[in-house]
Amino acid sequence: MSESKRRKAPLVADKRRSAKSSSGKRAKPAASKTSKTRKPAARKSTRRTRGGGGGIGGAIRRFFGWVFGLIWGFTWRVGMIFALILLAAIGLTYTTLPDANMLLDGRARGSVTMLDRDGEVFAWRGDQFGGVITVDTVSPHLKNAIIATEDKRFYRHFGISPRGIASAVRINLSEGRGPLSGHGGSTITQQTAKLLCLGEPFDPDSGQTEAEYEAQCRAGTLWRKAKEAVYAMAMEVAYTKDEILMIYMNRAFLGAGARGFEAASQRYFGKSANEVNPAEAAMLAGLLVAPSRYAPTNDLDRAQNRAATIVRLMEDQGYLTASQAQHAQANPAELSEAAAARAGGYFADWVMASGPEFFTRNTTEDVIIRTTLDQRIQTSAEEALKYIFQEKVRPGSKAQAAIVVMSADGAVRAMVGGRTLRVNGAFNRATQALRQTGSAFKPFVYATALEMGYSPYDTVVDEPYCMNIPGSGQWCPNNYTNKHYGRVTLTHALKDSLNIPAVKVSEAVGRDKVRHVASEFGIDSDLDAGPALALGTSESTLIEMTGAYAGILNGGSSVTPYGLIELSLQGEDTAMMGTDGGIGERVIREEAAQQLIWMMEKVVTEGSGRRAALPGWQVAGKTGTTQAARDAWFIGFTANYVTGVWMGYDDNTPLTGVTGGGLPAEIWQETMLRVTEGMEPEPLPMAAPARPEPVAQPRRAPARDNSLGGAVNELLRGIFGR
Repeated sequence: MSESKRRKAPLVADKRRSAKSSSGKRAKPAASKTSKTRKPAARKSTRRTRGGGGGIGGAIRRFFGWVFGLIWGFTWRVGMIFALILLAAIGLTYTTLPDANMLLDGRARGSVTMLDRDGEVFAWRGDQFGGVITVDTVSPHLKNAIIATEDKRFYRHFGISPRGIASAVRINLSEGRGPLSGHGGSTITQQTAKLLCLGEPFDPDSGQTEAEYEAQCRAGTLWRKAKEAVYAMAMEVAYTKDEILMIYMNRAFLGAGARGFEAASQRYFGKSANEVNPAEAAMLAGLLVAPSRYAPTNDLDRAQNRAATIVRLMEDQGYLTASQAQHAQANPAELSEAAAARAGGYFADWVMASGPEFFTRNTTEDVIIRTTLDQRIQTSAEEALKYIFQEKVRPGSKAQAAIVVMSADGAVRAMVGGRTLRVNGAFNRATQALRQTGSAFKPFVYATALEMGYSPYDTVVDEPYCMNIPGSGQWCPNNYTNKHYGRVTLTHALKDSLNIPAVKVSEAVGRDKVRHVASEFGIDSDLDAGPALALGTSESTLIEMTGAYAGILNGGSSVTPYGLIELSLQGEDTAMMGTDGGIGERVIREEAAQQLIWMMEKVVTEGSGRRAALPGWQVAGKTGTTQAARDAWFIGFTANYVTGVWMGYDDNTPLTGVTGGGLPAEIWQETMLRVTEGMEPEPLPMAAPARPEPVAQPRRAPARDNSLGGAVNELLRGIFGR
């Protein structure tokens, strides 16, 4: 066999070796078809294992995955729709927002500022707006106090604060309230939106009151909160942060009728908001949470404690250094003198009620009213009333008192309408309480007699006296002492306040004439038509009675009590109206008035009004006590001022041991001691009447003695001429 035929075919291993040797590298084996089909199958198997594989567990996982995918798909679609709606709502609201400067003074009514007789501010009424302030013009302490108190993230949020809302909801729920009741978590922007009532202006013609409108603006329903959030975000788009803060500072209500921080600063501290120090700024910022509760005119201590908390917040947030905070804590804000007067009290209420409604209670303008008030005299009356009730009235007594001081022309200088001093809107017993006048009415009986030509020295018999009154039967008046004093002069009858002589004089001159004189002097109340008129059974107010006595002091002319001197609009020099009262027509002759003053002076020096005497001064007046002592009066005057005092219970409970010559006379004296302090005494305009000439009495013959002894004596005289 040849050599070629014996050579065997190369093996596979040889081929591999040959290939390796020829290339110098190891040759990669060729992939078989079998390996190519198996590898993908292995990967599939791996994926199934990772997905849960078969079985119940895998099915559950796939089901929840499907549900999650469904919810997620629904949620992001709904969220997208909600976001589009929200953006549309914000955009629509944005188009309705006016320029920021148009939103600074949003009052629905105007204000009234009252000045005393010296031109000093003593009272405010209505919504006071002190003027526009901006972030640049206001005190930086005030700006910082507002932000530290209300919204420390103000410059970082977009109008609402999800963190603040969540915190407020948590606090409300923990305190047992609803999620939206109590803490609101509102940002300054949201509060501003609420102050703007979400752009809904007040419409006086809607039938809705201003109070109802404001309550609607403050409503905390879920729908209202949602609208508020939209409005707030629209404001963030339309205005800068400083503009939003400016609107807030100018519109916020801060108690006592003050709208905006400028008005509040003027109201409480008598200075502009750009001048307040840290302590004052903290007190003003403290009003935001509850204006009525924290108003310093209501409770200064409470307001100072609230301000101390805000000072600590300002220090914690870096607005005050430790030394500044310590100084503010050691020197809390104090009220100005005008603010301490608490808005004028009863007198300011009376001026507002007596002035024209369209310039006072319902004014839409800013009005300035110059008044007759004398703050020194007002303080004198308040201190006198307080002193008497502290020193001479039993603790816990519910008795009330009122005081009016006026000049002879009717200009009211002071008014106290009750024991609770310096209040607003309270029942005013000086002007609103109709009470029986008692013997304080008697001067008008004697004024009528003097006008008709009677003399203070004319006499009347004080004796038991009865009258038949048609429809009522017999009426028999008695004196307070239940005694009778025989023939007395008119002066004696008045100084000792005798009832029977007063009735007799009234009937002699004609009770219709007495009613006419009293009415002409200004007692406008319905006067009694019966004979008891002379004893003061008719009702009147203290201001009417005091005004009537002023008519006696000024020489017999009627008086209309007044408090308003001049009314003008703020910024205008021309007055809209002038004095609404003063001296009117003559009622009795001046001579009769001067003689009546002389008679009334005896009341104080010799009669029932001795406790009203003022050392060094001539005083004239009259006491008054009604049946069962339900009312006690003393009204009197010096040459300068007429002062009326009433005392009693609101429910007509009888006073215990009180007559007009007692506590009311003492209140009068305490008031006038303070009023006349430092004044030079002046004599009263009185004239003593001429004393009547004694009438010569004819000599009477001795009485004839008809006895036996008398007959003998008569016989002897005839015989002996004796």
